[in-house]
Amino acid sequence: MNELIKIDNVEKYYGNKGSTTKALNRVSFSVSEGEFTGIMGTSGSGKTTLLNMLATIDRVSAGHIFFNKEDITQFDEDRLAKFRKENLGFIFQDFNLLDTLTLEENITLALSLQENKTKRNTAEVMMKQLGIYEFRDKFPYEVSGGQKQRCACARALITDAKLILADEPTGALDSKSSAMLLETMEKMNKEMDATILMVTHDAFSASYCNRILFLNDGEVFQELYKGEQTRREFLNVILDVLAVIGGDGHA
Repeated sequence: MNELIKIDNVEKYYGNKGSTTKALNRVSFSVSEGEFTGIMGTSGSGKTTLLNMLATIDRVSAGHIFFNKEDITQFDEDRLAKFRKENLGFIFQDFNLLDTLTLEENITLALSLQENKTKRNTAEVMMKQLGIYEFRDKFPYEVSGGQKQRCACARALITDAKLILADEPTGALDSKSSAMLLETMEKMNKEMDATILMVTHDAFSASYCNRILFLNDGEVFQELYKGEQTRREFLNVILDVLAVIGGDGHA
């Protein structure tokens, strides 16, 4: 698989000279196309900061982030905006859907913002694949949290985003809806070749990933690969690591 992202000795500081907090300390790793990677760690470990760096919402203090071998840390604001629009899809904990638009309109809005000429049938195919086609004419307030989040998945996929960033996507869902969403994301990865990077504190959610990076005090503490393990076996390994670094895992 081709390398999509390379994080090279990234550091992030907050504060001023009199009082500086280091959120990330010389973090390095890469993500290949088609990987489903999880980022885990306790509160304050740096996982959200790292996601913000990858989303280009925040700038690195030191180090480099390469995307398809281009150093995006050198981009100006206009080029970053273009980069986000053309390459990134987002799945948020609180859905970020527009209540005045139907589910289908929320999905196709992403196409109009990208000036993509893809026709309506693309959205229909996507909604059928993710199991929300029958709810296409409903508004977000008329459907469940799980259905909203699957709509968010379709919105992230429809623009052919090269990388999907998911920030605690199951955080606002019950256990049944969480499992359905994670199965949807697994399908996105396996059947639609989506490259996904997901920040989560939840071991059950992380067990759907191919690979997990654990952050602790702003550094990569450990890395796990699922390999041939069953999801249950992988879950138990994840819980063992969380027990060491202090995460509860919610499992």
